Amino acid sequence: MTASRAEYCVVACAEAWRGAGEILASPMGLIPSLGARLARLTFAPDLLLTDGEALLVRPDGTPEGWLPYRQHLDLVTGGRRHVMMGASQLDRHGNQNISCIGDWARPRRQLLGVRGAPVNTLNHPTSYWVPRHSRRVFVERVDLVCGVGYDRAAGAPHHRLVRVVSDLAVLDFATPDHSMRLVSLHPGVSVEEVREATGFALTVPDEVPYTRDPTAEELRLVREELDPGSTRAREVDH
Repeated sequence: MTASRAEYCVVACAEAWRGAGEILASPMGLIPSLGARLARLTFAPDLLLTDGEALLVRPDGTPEGWLPYRQHLDLVTGGRRHVMMGASQLDRHGNQNISCIGDWARPRRQLLGVRGAPVNTLNHPTSYWVPRHSRRVFVERVDLVCGVGYDRAAGAPHHRLVRVVSDLAVLDFATPDHSMRLVSLHPGVSVEEVREATGFALTVPDEVPYTRDPTAEELRLVREELDPGSTRAREVDH
């Protein structure tokens, strides 16, 4: 069964929660949400999913428990949550911007705002999903720090940036100085293509593998149960 690029991205997002145990997954965006639900159905059965309001839910969205706001905050501040956020800008050390483009006092573009990004990144594991890998997103320096990167997080007990998944590749920060490293390429993508689409020098190993193939069962789950309408192709269409 031949997998699409979007399906490789779903599996790469799911892998962020491998071995996580009983923690709260908070995926933001369609493909991260498919990834978290796929992980729960396969290799991460203890993963907790939420409707974003007050309930714990099964992968099909039906309720399986109650998650009041107070308990949610306990999970957030105690390191028992792993969020996968988006990023309008992301730099080599994992600083993220979702607030504005340009000078904060007079921005060229106003975005979502800082929101919960500082609390997320300082208090529990965080990953990022970037549906369009480009130099506009992967920048030398973010215009405003919302999510906190490794160069600013000294002493934060639960700070950990797990991975970055884009439509081209998987990246992490497993280098001596916690700068961004190329981990795997999605099939059909070259190292040079990723370098060209990144606005800073990536750490690139001598051998870069391809992102792992989805299993036949994972493809069945994605195509028949989780996303039978193929909405994933609207987010990654190549």
